[in-house]
This record gives sequence, structure tokens and C-alpha cells, in this order.
Amino acid sequence: MIPFEKLTAPTRLYINGEYQDAAGGARFDNINPATGQSLGEVAKGAAADIDRAVKAARAAFEADSWAGMAAADRERLLHRFADLIEQNTDALAALETYDTGKPFGDARKVDLPLSVQTLRYYAGWPTKLRGETVPVRGPFHTYTLREPIGVIGQIVPWNFPLFMAVMKLAPALAAGNTVVLKPAEQTPLTALYLGNLINQAGFPPGVVNIVSGLGTEAGEALITHPDVDKIAFTGSTRTGQHIMRQAAGTLKRISLELGGKSPHIIFADADLKSAMRAIGAAIFYNQGEVCIAGSRLFVEKPLYEQALEAASQSAARMKVGDPFAEDTRVGALVSEQHWKRVDEYVKLGVSEGATVVAGGGPADVGGRGFFYQPTVLAGVSNTMRVAQEEIFGPVLAVIPFEDEAEVLTLANDTQFGLAAGLWTQNVGKAHRVARAIKAGTVYINAYGVLDAAVPFGGYKMSGLGRENGEEGIAMYTELKSVWTGLK
Repeated sequence: MIPFEKLTAPTRLYINGEYQDAAGGARFDNINPATGQSLGEVAKGAAADIDRAVKAARAAFEADSWAGMAAADRERLLHRFADLIEQNTDALAALETYDTGKPFGDARKVDLPLSVQTLRYYAGWPTKLRGETVPVRGPFHTYTLREPIGVIGQIVPWNFPLFMAVMKLAPALAAGNTVVLKPAEQTPLTALYLGNLINQAGFPPGVVNIVSGLGTEAGEALITHPDVDKIAFTGSTRTGQHIMRQAAGTLKRISLELGGKSPHIIFADADLKSAMRAIGAAIFYNQGEVCIAGSRLFVEKPLYEQALEAASQSAARMKVGDPFAEDTRVGALVSEQHWKRVDEYVKLGVSEGATVVAGGGPADVGGRGFFYQPTVLAGVSNTMRVAQEEIFGPVLAVIPFEDEAEVLTLANDTQFGLAAGLWTQNVGKAHRVARAIKAGTVYINAYGVLDAAVPFGGYKMSGLGRENGEEGIAMYTELKSVWTGLK
């Protein structure tokens, strides 16, 4: 465990290549979810600070210091940025743990490697962005160009603060855009820390700007700023809808990765050992604060009791405790407000007729912090609110089904469509069900895997657009057609 005071985390805004105070010196408390105590104060950016950051990003974009840089040089700086994140793995993982309450081992072994992998993947793209020549009628030479959009506003969530920041920064920067990044108010520390690494990597001033603050102030100012060309957001569906409405006035480009209520399906012919092992990881990893969490477990009736027992045992085995302890599997929920929300949903489930078979309440970890027991609910119908609404916590609803036709109806009976998983040894069934489920990602005999090269995003109310892969970088470019008369 690295003592917090030794991490020297920046707590001021990062604008135009420098750390700066918020206008008027405004600051707010940053709470450690594992203790409920303040880690100190962080700069509270608002409209005036967003305006400074946007102006810095616009000046850098118009000066062509980034988009006009040789593509190979942009690649070199992005690789250097990835190297610096990797070299600061322990510090960044510790900051992520203090800020989010997640286990240090998870931050170090998952969040940090995924961040580095994503940056390195997109570091290879600047020299690959090219247009095409198009055969047309008449004496013309016609071709297309891929160009950066301009100033990008990026708003990232609190469950994977560093990884989500990098997931958005990497393609935007690879395409030649400049960025104003707004981290979640609950978890600003790792994003602000990136400013030091951006300077060390040698990025021109203004290319990346990072403004901490409240969503209702700094976030709102960013999405309504007339000189921001695109908003990229990950978070709740309700906020995504608000962003769409606010962006309409200036016709900003938008991309949204929103909520989920993912079906996790176990057929009677599944490899039981593998399927049962996956149940707990799919819902309890990262305290269930995962947009693709397999929160609705559908089990074919011959296996229902066995799966329910496996889920209950998995919940019981999950050690809830100090996020820095090596044997901790489940850390603290991100805030007291969210902790209360999760508990309210469990009580709601019981009032709707569900039965708690594991967990079911707050976990006592030394009498401090916002810890919650991994919870399993039986007797759930798909119409209950606990089966329809995103809880975003360690709460699993287990639902039996009769056959393939019924489970497809149940799985798709949701406003969301981010991810799904299924377990079967029947190849035909696997691909048939994968095609029929309305979700952006479907896992077959696996769950929760991510890679920077594979597109990620949702159907229905789970969002617009795709992150990762070639599709991810396309979201940060404009396509221009050029016609040249040859006579």
C-alpha cells in the first residue's frame, strides 16, 4: 500500500499545458469510499474554466500544432504517453483505488494494462488514416480525406476513471483532434495526474486539457459550449438523453456509451464448470459497477437450482474488505449516495416478491466506508424493477426459463442492449442466439472480455456509436470528398 500523501496527486485543473486554479479558487472535497473520509480538496471547475480550456484546445487545433504534425510524430508521442502510464502503474493504480474504492489488485492488473494496450493500439493509427480514390463518371479525379473533427469534449464515468479517459483520449488524439476532458466529480485524481505525463511526453500545449468539477456545472458548460465540435460521453442513459437534447442547438456530433442490464444465459447443455465459475465474475467484479455486468442470470430450468447454489456460493466467497488487502475481491462502492441506492434496490426487489439467498445488505468493514455484500436474488420475474433497471452494484437477479424461444424473448425485453453472454456446447444454438440478441457485444462461453481492437457499444438505450477498433477512430473524423476536373 502506497500512503496517499506520497502519491503527490495534482489537484488543480490542467489547461494549456499548465496546472491552474479554478476561477475564484473554488474547490470541493474528494472522498475516499473505503473510509468515507476526505482525501483533500480538488479544483472545482465551472463555466469560466471550461471556456478557458476550450479556447486553449481551439487555439491548438487552429495552430495545427497537433493535427498538422507529421503522423509518425503523433504516433511517437502517443507511444511515449503509453510508456509513461506503464512506468507509473503503481502510483496510478493506487490513486484509482483511493478514489474509487476498487481493489488495488484489479486496478493494477486490469485497468492499467487495458489503458496501456488501448493507447498503443491507437498509437498505430495516425499513419493508417487515409482516404480513397473513387471512380466516377466524367473527367474527374475524385478522392476522400479523413480529417479531425476539431475540439472534442469528453466526459468519463467513475467506475473505470483512468481506463475510460484513455479509451476516449487515444482515438481522438490519434485522429488529430484536441480535447477537453471532464472526469467524474467522484473520481478526478487519475485524470488530473495524466497532465504530468502529457507534459513529459511532449504534447503541444492545449492539445489535452483536463477540468475537474461537478457535472451540473463543468459538465453542462462543456456540452453547451458553442466552440466544442463533439461530445463523447460514458455514463447513465438519463444523462445521455440530456446531452442529446443540449447538443441539438449547435448540432454537435455525439457518441454515447450508456447503461446496461445484460442477460447472462446458461443453457442446460453448457459446460457447467466453466459457466458456474463465470457467474460471480460477471456480476461481482468491480463491485458490480460495470456497464456490461451480467446482472440478469437466465438459467434453463434443469440447471436452475444448481446455478442458484453456485451463484450463492460465489457471493459468499467474495471477500469484501480493505481495497489494498491482497485477498479482497470486492471493494467499496464509489459513494455514500450510490451505496444507499444499491441498498434501496435490494429492498425494492424483496418488496416486489424476490428472495435474498445471499448477501442483501451493507457489509461491515471496520465500521467505515461504503461496502455492500455481494447479493443474489431468487424468485425474480423479468418484469420486476430489479430485472429492468440498472442497479450498477453487486446484485444478481436469477431467473429460470423453459427453452430457447422463451429466453430470447426475456433477454430482449429490456430498454438496454449493451452486452449479453451465453453458455452452450451446441454450436448452432450459440450462433443462432448471438444473432437474435439485440446487444452490441455478445459473449459465447465467455464473459466480460475487452480488447482495443474490437468495437464496443450498445443497441437501443445503451448508446450511440462504437468505441474501440477502426470504428472507434472513425467517430473522431470527418469525411471529405474532393472532386478535381481533368479538363
